[in-house]
Amino acid sequence: MTSSLKDEQKATPIAPGSTGGELRRGPRIEEHGMDVIAASERKGKPRDLFWPWSAATVTVLGVSYGGFALAFGIGWVQAIVATVVSLVLSCLVCGVISIAGKRGSAPTLVLSRAAFGVTGNRVPAVVSWLLSVGWETISCALAALATATVFGRLGWSSGPITLAVALVVVLILIVGGAVLGYDAVMKIQTWIMYISIVLTVVYIALTLPKINFAALQHIPSGGIAAVIGATILLMTGGGLGWVNAAADYSRYLPRSSSSRGVAIWTTLGLGLPPLVLIIYGVLLAGSNSALAAKLEADPIGALAGILPLWYLVPFALVAVLGLVGTALLEIYSSGLSLLSTGVKLKRPTAAFIDGVIMAVAAAYIIFWAPGNFFTEFEGVIITLGVPISAWAGIMIADIMLRKRNYDDASLFNPKGLYGRVRVPTLLTFAVATVVGFGFVTNTAAGWLNWQGYFMAAVGGKAGLWAGANLGVIMALVLGFVGYVIFQRRAVRIQESKTEVDAE
Repeated sequence: MTSSLKDEQKATPIAPGSTGGELRRGPRIEEHGMDVIAASERKGKPRDLFWPWSAATVTVLGVSYGGFALAFGIGWVQAIVATVVSLVLSCLVCGVISIAGKRGSAPTLVLSRAAFGVTGNRVPAVVSWLLSVGWETISCALAALATATVFGRLGWSSGPITLAVALVVVLILIVGGAVLGYDAVMKIQTWIMYISIVLTVVYIALTLPKINFAALQHIPSGGIAAVIGATILLMTGGGLGWVNAAADYSRYLPRSSSSRGVAIWTTLGLGLPPLVLIIYGVLLAGSNSALAAKLEADPIGALAGILPLWYLVPFALVAVLGLVGTALLEIYSSGLSLLSTGVKLKRPTAAFIDGVIMAVAAAYIIFWAPGNFFTEFEGVIITLGVPISAWAGIMIADIMLRKRNYDDASLFNPKGLYGRVRVPTLLTFAVATVVGFGFVTNTAAGWLNWQGYFMAAVGGKAGLWAGANLGVIMALVLGFVGYVIFQRRAVRIQESKTEVDAE
């Protein structure tokens, strides 16, 4: 066995079709794709992870999630408990998966090849890509629509031209940052973080007098099924929505970085901003039944409706920046997921292609989509969330079972330690996904009514647990347990052959 120091000094393997991972001079477009980041380019400290993740979650849309939680028919204290539990659990999942980034210095969907096999990993990579493209599209569309909403309240033009201009500006920020790559993303996200904090604090200060604790006390409490449903909703909208990108930023850290620090700072960056915003949203929506009723149909516009006119432009800025920050991380990671499916492209090209898809889809949502498009889209997101949760359970188990860094060369060689296809893992993934679909009642899109085929076990599709989306958590748990049972020995054998020292 070679030492970890010698391993760091070796030339790191390069993924087929990549450029070797060097940054160009001048515009500094990052060329890193699926390749392992060289030791000389790994930099920073775990606390640096706080900024990009928090910038992606400091968005006033988090306030709307407080109203979404109350919509399950639960009390305000129950909603706050659901918020805390959901964010701690879901963001900690991301924190654990982010450890893989500093252990392997490669994108998240490359590192999961250790669990699925080099070729077998294409299955979750496709799901990851679809999910990321979906979320970045909805963030982009909402940013443009938020601008038009604010312009309309000010009495300015909010028609097609305003929407088109807003969409173009948002696209330039999102796609431009994603194409430039890691350094640009980190800088943009840091500035978004600073600006968003200031403007969000002002928003809270302006709306704080609207909180009515007497009205909150009159909200009736809900049953355990409703509380669990709200918790799972907040989990999927919180940390579970980021699991497939969790290691994409920690891969730039030195491998000597603290695993605990990586997990903690990722968890804090993802969890703290929405914790404050969602709890505030619970208090705000619970104090105003009219506001609560508007949130689900128009989350950004409803929040703008309670502001004085003079703050509408700053509100538009904080709303748009928050959504841009979210979409920027999504599109950067979706490009990496696209490469992980086996497509032979350079990373900037993959990010640009995803940007084009996002632009077309966002334009369709804004200008041509039927009135029920968002409900159809919600159905697709829930559907993709089940297999991603199964994948997350498998990844957590794999990370916890490993004590050594990943074998770099084997991540790109089907004949290496991790093999071409790891059948037990794919079977675990399939079973967890099938069971998960069986316990999800998807009424948001009629063409997905085939889901929920196991709901009879808990009262049926119209029963007490119908809206709890239990399948999301079941898929995660089954993925974790199944991998531990069927792959523990395989991981132990891989570890014995890995040419790096234990951490």
